[in-house]
Amino acid sequence: MNKVFRESEIAGIVLKNRILRSATHEGMCDERGRPTEGLIKKYVALAKGGVGAIITGFTGIRQDGRCDNMLMLDTDDNIKPFEELVNRVHAQGTPIILQVAHCGRQTRSKVTGYRTVAPSAIRDNVYSEDIPHELTDTEILEIVDDFVYAIERAKKAGFDGVQLQAAHGYLLSSFLSPHMNKRSDRWGGTTENRSRIIREIILEARKVVGSYPILAKINAFEQSKDGLKIAEAIEIAKCLEAAGCDAIEVSSGVAEDGFSTTRGDVPFDLLVRDHFRLKKLPKILRPVVKPLAVKWLKSPKPYALYNVAGAEAIKAHVKIPVIVVGGIRTLQDIEDIIEQNRCDFVAMARPFIIEPGIVNRFREGKQAESRCINCNFCVVGVEERPLKCYYGRVSNG
Repeated sequence: MNKVFRESEIAGIVLKNRILRSATHEGMCDERGRPTEGLIKKYVALAKGGVGAIITGFTGIRQDGRCDNMLMLDTDDNIKPFEELVNRVHAQGTPIILQVAHCGRQTRSKVTGYRTVAPSAIRDNVYSEDIPHELTDTEILEIVDDFVYAIERAKKAGFDGVQLQAAHGYLLSSFLSPHMNKRSDRWGGTTENRSRIIREIILEARKVVGSYPILAKINAFEQSKDGLKIAEAIEIAKCLEAAGCDAIEVSSGVAEDGFSTTRGDVPFDLLVRDHFRLKKLPKILRPVVKPLAVKWLKSPKPYALYNVAGAEAIKAHVKIPVIVVGGIRTLQDIEDIIEQNRCDFVAMARPFIIEPGIVNRFREGKQAESRCINCNFCVVGVEERPLKCYYGRVSNG
């Protein structure tokens, strides 16, 4: 059998194949951050569609780190609803991993009810409603504890493991990034210091959950001149492995980089309808602003396989499994990545939005390429409504 579709493992989690669903914000929760029936059905559809494992949309660990319509596991009261989700997915024989996150400065006080926080008091160019509060040493340790509590709750809910969201400019990612972390204390400066918060989360969590699988998602690089680069990402991966991280998913980009994480088209028409800032733009100015906005929110090329080289470089320096995500669209590319041992697993996000059953179709030889056209409407649309594929068209739904 093709190596892609052989049973495999990550830290004891048994996967039917080597294709994972990467964390994707669905915006499908109730007012308390509990999964809705619609979200559970979406995950069940993914499980029935043959995916090797599901990594959930990011799930908040405390109120000052949430975004609009974000899943939350910041209280024991939410364990039971998540347990229902897990049981329904497990009934299909598919493992499910909870991604835990704090949005840091990439959210708004209007959403959280609190001032945004970050490792350094540096304004974010996308969410720039205010200058974030620079976390104190004591506050950082409190956040470490809250991550540990969320990991413990995930285990109680029955999730097969957790993934720390340390990519894409969210709080843990901003600690790792020299562009966003200008501290001179034990949480900043050197690579070791900037990765300390994640190492502390893993080490403290191990005291509570033992060998329970803990994965991490990190950037291989960022677009800014003083942002994270691959050489340092390799050192971060080695630090996390030494701390007990069980696997690393490799991505890239932060919100300020525009559409560098989800490369492809810049969906201006949907942005001006849904984005909290651009929808205030008068219609008469939109034709003038559009070319400027598209240029500012640029999507660098290539659009395909843009994190594979970075993930391959990281894999060469660690022994734990490495997962790559980003612009993976064809079965041939998946087979090449796995068969050539460039990475241990591949993950996809947008292809599963349009085709939750794509893995079965790949395996059965009925399809060789995703129908996703990289229009990125799904990325913007989820700000206002539940996740869905728009296929490049603004709709009323």
